[in-house]
Amino acid sequence: MVGHGDIRVVHRGGSKINSRQPVITQDSRFLLCASGECVKVFSTSTEECVHDLRGHTDAVTGVLLNPSNHLQAYSCSADATVRLWDFTEGIHIKTYVIGYPVSCIYASAHHEGVIFVVTPMLNDKRSEVFQLVAVHLPQSGDQLVEALELSAVVSDVSSNPAAMGFGKGGEFIASAKGLHLEVFFFKKQKTYRFPLKEDNKKGGKNTFMCVACHQKEDCIATGHEDGKIRLWRNFSHKKEYTYSTLHWHHSAVSSLCFTPEGTNLLSGGLESVLVQWRYNQESQRDFLPRLGSAITHIAVSPDGALFCTSHSDNKITIIQSSVKVSAVIQGLVKGESVRTDLMVDPRSKSLVLNGKPGQLQFYSLQRDKLLYNLDIVQQEYIHESGLEQFEVVKAAFDASGSWMATVEERNEKAAELELNLKLWAFDEQTQSFVLNTTISTPHEARITDMCFCHAADSQTTMLVSTSKDGHFKAWQLSAAAHTEDEGPSWSCDFVGAYHSLVPERCCFSADGSLLAVSFQEVVTVWGPASWELLTTLSQPPQAIRDLCFGRLSCSKYLLGTTASKLLCCWNLLTCSLEWSTAMDVSLLLADPLTENMAAFCFHAGGTDLFVFQPSEPRPLFSHKAVCLGKVTRAIFSPREEMLESCEESSQWLNRSQLHFLTQYMDLMTFTTEAEEERLLASSRQLVVDDSVAMTPFYLLLGKHRRQETEDAVSSSLSSDTVPQSSAAIKQLLQTPAHVMPSTSYLCSMFVQSLLISVTDTREENKHAEEKMDSEREEEDSEEEMEPSDPRPQQASDACSLTKAQLRELRRVRNQDHSWSAGFL
Repeated sequence: MVGHGDIRVVHRGGSKINSRQPVITQDSRFLLCASGECVKVFSTSTEECVHDLRGHTDAVTGVLLNPSNHLQAYSCSADATVRLWDFTEGIHIKTYVIGYPVSCIYASAHHEGVIFVVTPMLNDKRSEVFQLVAVHLPQSGDQLVEALELSAVVSDVSSNPAAMGFGKGGEFIASAKGLHLEVFFFKKQKTYRFPLKEDNKKGGKNTFMCVACHQKEDCIATGHEDGKIRLWRNFSHKKEYTYSTLHWHHSAVSSLCFTPEGTNLLSGGLESVLVQWRYNQESQRDFLPRLGSAITHIAVSPDGALFCTSHSDNKITIIQSSVKVSAVIQGLVKGESVRTDLMVDPRSKSLVLNGKPGQLQFYSLQRDKLLYNLDIVQQEYIHESGLEQFEVVKAAFDASGSWMATVEERNEKAAELELNLKLWAFDEQTQSFVLNTTISTPHEARITDMCFCHAADSQTTMLVSTSKDGHFKAWQLSAAAHTEDEGPSWSCDFVGAYHSLVPERCCFSADGSLLAVSFQEVVTVWGPASWELLTTLSQPPQAIRDLCFGRLSCSKYLLGTTASKLLCCWNLLTCSLEWSTAMDVSLLLADPLTENMAAFCFHAGGTDLFVFQPSEPRPLFSHKAVCLGKVTRAIFSPREEMLESCEESSQWLNRSQLHFLTQYMDLMTFTTEAEEERLLASSRQLVVDDSVAMTPFYLLLGKHRRQETEDAVSSSLSSDTVPQSSAAIKQLLQTPAHVMPSTSYLCSMFVQSLLISVTDTREENKHAEEKMDSEREEEDSEEEMEPSDPRPQQASDACSLTKAQLRELRRVRNQDHSWSAGFL
């Protein structure tokens, strides 16, 4: 995380959920996985995210169930801490400060009060050599505890969590790295190393990829780069060890896992097939094929009822023990690169970008959930290296979200470039986009840019595309034909060019009255109404890389970046250069809701951010080194609720949020400390979100909530207010059962309050007689003090209590309620 005053750069939505092995809870109800700087808790039945466990300040590198309490979980992070959580309620319990970045975490019921973590060598935090360290957790009531007892167990281990595992209930630990398998026995305090040759007889590679240990027998399963699985036995004696070989995978085995009873071994790899081997009957196998993408991790629930697999396309598949898929949790798909720009769907406010091959994904940033995938190419993708297939390279939306344009291309070495321009119409019934028009070979060369006219009052819908063939084309939506079967379609309305130069970028003004097209170093401004060339703008002879019109009060400005590391601002009223500055801008974009613009500048191996308004070149906000490398994809997304920041440096975040992709395909955003605290506070509360499945219980709970709201409104309007229960009682009733005092303790308090002492019986009777005498005297005094005026007497009788009610009230007040004081 990068901090800059009150604003920080954090992962927010779209984080990887496949970076570490997921964990299934004891009862198979929840699934926990690392996701950026938090731990996500998913329901295995509804696929919904139940809790976000936030608190780490760096990437979470591991999640593990607490062996001594199945309702708690540990998480480790690169921020050098291990946190303990109550994942059922989303409550943070304790933080253990390790002092070194933690890359993996392990635990065993055999080692109570001790966790094992993989850290760099203790004498150098930046070392590339890692070691397994035993951390003795101190028994302290404080929430922040520093772990001082650290002892090295195994040195020179792999930082890959899949390359290490506990065996036979924690009697030994196996670690693989390179061509060596290392087994450490805790009782003997001895280590045995078993090497393999680099290449076998058939030329396969023997490098260790993953390790799994049997929990009841002395058996270690190892996966190798050549697709083989070896089962190691007799490894307690270095010279007498044996191993058998299983082979089905044609490429590297990425993950192995034994079932809790040890009857089956699960394996997975690049083939997208889950293989279930029968232990000691390896010839019998079950397969679950076509899981969509390569398997990266495999996990099994402690009761053996569920399996789950992580995949390379940021997906987790939940599988029943009968080897049938029951649920799929899909995250933001991240490939090697994003060919399209980052876009926001105007209807769903979701992030749109490349997803699976040949598809676009619609991802909700607010809910951090994939809404759906749209198949653009509509052809079966063949997983074969070197085979050129259609890819989606461009996409754009109109202002209302009713139309979407996509460009797909395929460029084989021995063939010409194939191009398709597709126009998609939004269907209200299916709530998705439906293909309306396909234009084969819209240009004779690769399309460099395209954009819709975003004018809200425009009579027609228009799309402009630019190409390497030296032309830009305007595509216009034609009216629907008279026949009912034919709907509206698209056709070419205008073809433009300028001095045989190649157009690179194009953009419309906010009102749609102007179109700017950059032809190398010249910017041309056109009037779409008559397609007249209005003016040309030029700067030093370098190609224009980005074009952007100002918004709202700054709509008279046109900004552009050049290859000569200049940021230029032209005034369209005077057709002259307003100002320019020397900046190596890798990406320039405008906020559609405000006058603000963002410029990502590459400098000294990193990217700096500048937020400014075209009317004044002085930056409103600047942030140095937001990430390493260049930022080439970013987008302003509108907020669901406006922020109310009063500080000048953070006001640009009030209406929109800026998201960007790093060179490592991490989706980052900017947030304030106040927003982080609000999200952290909301994550601690146990609430039923709107995303929870519509079950009968949810309907009853929703009805109860609405009734509570109506009662609260009606009670505030009524004159006679009903006394509410105390806050302490509410807190007591809302406290989770497992953190409350024992039932025997509460019950004994309640019973003792009901018991009457025999010695005090006479005194109580005496006090009761005295009270009765005092009540009689009060009644007589009330009768003597009756007023003589009949009218006030009637009014007082109407609003006063009767004598019987007064006696009952006194009796209630005199009752002993001391037993309830223990709760408070």
